[in-house]
Amino acid sequence: MQTQIELARQMVVTAEMEQVAAGENFPAEVIRQAVADGHIVIPCNPNRRQKAVGIGRGLRTKVNASIGTSSDISDIGLELAKAKAAEEEGADTLMELSTGGDLDRVRREVLAGCSLPVGTVPLYQAFAETARRQRNPNLLDDEYLFEIIERQLSDGISFMAIHCGINRFSIERLRKQGFRYGGLVSKGGTFMVSWMEYNNRENPLYEQFDRVCALIKKYDAVLSLGNGIRAGAIHDSHDRAQMAEMIINCELAEIGRNMGCQTMVEGPGHVPLDEIEGNIMLEKRMSGGAPYYVLGPLPADSGAGYDHITAAIGAANSARHGADLICYITPAEHLALPNVDDVREGVRATRLAARIGDIAKYPDRRDHEKRVALARRDSDWQEHFSLLMFPEKALQIRRSRMPENEVTCTMCGDFCAMERGHALFKDDIAGDKVRL
Repeated sequence: MQTQIELARQMVVTAEMEQVAAGENFPAEVIRQAVADGHIVIPCNPNRRQKAVGIGRGLRTKVNASIGTSSDISDIGLELAKAKAAEEEGADTLMELSTGGDLDRVRREVLAGCSLPVGTVPLYQAFAETARRQRNPNLLDDEYLFEIIERQLSDGISFMAIHCGINRFSIERLRKQGFRYGGLVSKGGTFMVSWMEYNNRENPLYEQFDRVCALIKKYDAVLSLGNGIRAGAIHDSHDRAQMAEMIINCELAEIGRNMGCQTMVEGPGHVPLDEIEGNIMLEKRMSGGAPYYVLGPLPADSGAGYDHITAAIGAANSARHGADLICYITPAEHLALPNVDDVREGVRATRLAARIGDIAKYPDRRDHEKRVALARRDSDWQEHFSLLMFPEKALQIRRSRMPENEVTCTMCGDFCAMERGHALFKDDIAGDKVRL
């Protein structure tokens, strides 16, 4: 079958491109051209019905939620509840990252239980099942790894984080720089580094990159070039090992795109606020504008318990400077496996961050915020709540502390600035007379 990018290059506007165009209020031809150029990807494995989601240049910044079992907690019902919560809260994509229990069953039930495009990290299943059978994940047969990739794709997975950019060169950079403050924090990346060192071999995903692309193309999925050596501490941000992998991933994104495979690049982990813009500029420049799937970034290392807020600050800045897909962080990050409430909070914080970034990135999209402001000025509570991102939460707070004068709120009561200001200037602010 032909992929979205191959069809776009043949001047074909697919049904998926039309859906993306309608959702983003763009002409379908604009979407087609951006897909042809590799600046937008649409994860849409035809083996499964799902929402068509566009990720890339000019589009609303998207939000990914990650779920999945662990070796300590493996509850399929919990993961299905988390997937449902992520979709209800407005996540655009979902990653199923299980490492505990019956991994095929978990994945297939999640795929059946939601309508979002679903992604995976196939290294997780390959290493987890090898560890169970042989008690040593370093005994992974690389042919089995490719078998897992195709098995997951055949189930309907629409994008895959595949760690192709880890190779002998990037590992040597890690060794020569004296390791790291934050160590290695990617599960898949660390297992691959361990496998390469144990077997004294090159990464088969790098060596056989054309085979990886062929499998992804077969199912018109998106190859997300995994960030296995991402920084796990701000003091490791942009060290030589991370940059070596980033350069390789950007090269591979271009190679894959030229092969007719939809590609995006992942990064960067923990990054101080002043380095976020430079990181995104480098990825865009070196990859030829490939969509950037940002993990975090977390601009501080000391926020555990509130790392959904830490990450939201980084995510807003990332969206502002051109990131295309933001992977959420929950309050449980660095501490425990997220529960349903953590998922909801993580999606909400990240959606808000993406909105803030988009307001700065696309000034022409600020009209909605103007409508919110006018409703708040005029104490039009019904209109105000209808325009909010989280109206239920806002209503819950207001109803728990209602004022005597329902025009105001209990923050200011009789001293409401909005009410007094409106009374002072009511003859000067009628409708279109407001100067903006």
